[in-house]
Amino acid sequence: MEGKVKWFNTKNGYGFIEGEDGMDYFVHKSALKSIKFIRENDKVSFEAAEGEKGKYAKNVILLQKGSEMEGGEETQKEEPKEESKAEESEESSEEEQEENSEESSEEEQEENSEESSEEEQEENQT
Repeated sequence: MEGKVKWFNTKNGYGFIEGEDGMDYFVHKSALKSIKFIRENDKVSFEAAEGEKGKYAKNVILLQKGSEMEGGEETQKEEPKEESKAEESEESSEEEQEENSEESSEEEQEENSEESSEEEQEENQT
């Protein structure tokens, strides 16, 4: 049977394929033959199977990349850039938070040491 990848999470190693029969088939990375991952809109060939949890695909073979199909190239190229920007933004945000926390921590330490110095001086005067 042939179908189109609806979505596939490379990090978790699973996703869904919409078969030519209109049904959705679960796909795990272990079912991929001679490829390491598939992407949204990729055209694939697979054997349909039925398990305890429902329909799934096995022996999945990539027939055509979604990016090679008409109109698919633009979406495929834009997605990773957007993710990269989001990741960069998250990373820089985390770095800023760490820097701010370090700065405020240093300021607090300086204030505390100044306060304790003043207290020590007052005690020494009495």
